[in-house]
Parts: sequence; C-alpha cells; structure tokens
Amino acid sequence: MILGAVLAGGQSTRFGSDKALAEYGGQSLLALAVARLSPWCEKVVVIGRETAPVPSLPDWPRAGMGPLGGLAAALRLAEQERFDAVLSLGVDSLGLPENLPELLAPAPAYLADQPVVGLWPVSATAAAEAILVGQGRHSMRRLAEAVGARAVQIAAGSANINTPADLAELEKRRGL
Repeated sequence: MILGAVLAGGQSTRFGSDKALAEYGGQSLLALAVARLSPWCEKVVVIGRETAPVPSLPDWPRAGMGPLGGLAAALRLAEQERFDAVLSLGVDSLGLPENLPELLAPAPAYLADQPVVGLWPVSATAAAEAILVGQGRHSMRRLAEAVGARAVQIAAGSANINTPADLAELEKRRGL
C-alpha cells in the first residue's frame, strides 16, 4: 500500500504569495497535487499546512526543515498506519507522467530533476529522522544517497514553478 504525500510547507519566498493557493487551469496547485496522487495511492495527506482538502500533518520534527521534514512526517505516518511506501510530490509538481509510480518502482527512487517527487519505502524513516536531527544539510538528495535511491530521468522533464511568471508561462503553453 502506498501513502501519497503532498509536500506543501514551503515559505513560497520566490513566489511572493502562498504558492499552494495559486491557480492553474482554474484549480489551486494544492487541489491539483491531491488529485494527481489520489488514483495512485490508497490515502493522500498534505504535509506542512493546517488546512487542506485531505488530512494534513505538520512537518517533522518541526516546520522550517525543508521538504525532508515533510517527507519524514509522511514516512512516520506510513509506518504507524502500515503502509509500504510514500509517494511524495511538491505542491508545485505539475506535468508528471501518467505512469509515475511504475517509473519509480521499486522504491527507493526519485525524479532526477525534482527530488521531492519520489517513492520512498517506510524503511527510509530512520534515515530521514537521523538526517533531520543530525548535523549537515537536510536535503532530499542526502536521504536519497543514504538509502541508495535511484535517480529517474523523464524525457520531458518536470515543471519547475518558483515564481508567478513560471506559472504564467505554463498557463500560456497549456493554452496553445
């Protein structure tokens, strides 16, 4: 069983406003991310937000730890609820392939150009926690190295939305 986790606890500093609530195609990025994960996962949660269209959890061990803090919270929940793995993506992860779970299987694996998009076995929980409470960088790539995750390339690459201009450019291309 796979737990889907939308990592949505970022500060949106480059975006200038709450990125999760920004709209693409008439829907918020948060709603789109939840909808993207839903067909692939038995349960979907949002990490790092108090309000969401599905259950939400705070980052672990606290806010401000970056995407790895969100993934750690999801891995801990997955372990408690006896899921096998967590399929994670950022709230701004658009343009993902329809066969993403198959591309990332077997876990652990992540998208090379967007490491927040990954399939992480519950056995990665201890490594994530150790990184977050230890010294050094608290990054998804560091976790990937620690658990021997594969970096998966996708032909088209994935969307990178850091600013309103990035989102506007995607909307423009969608309208062509």
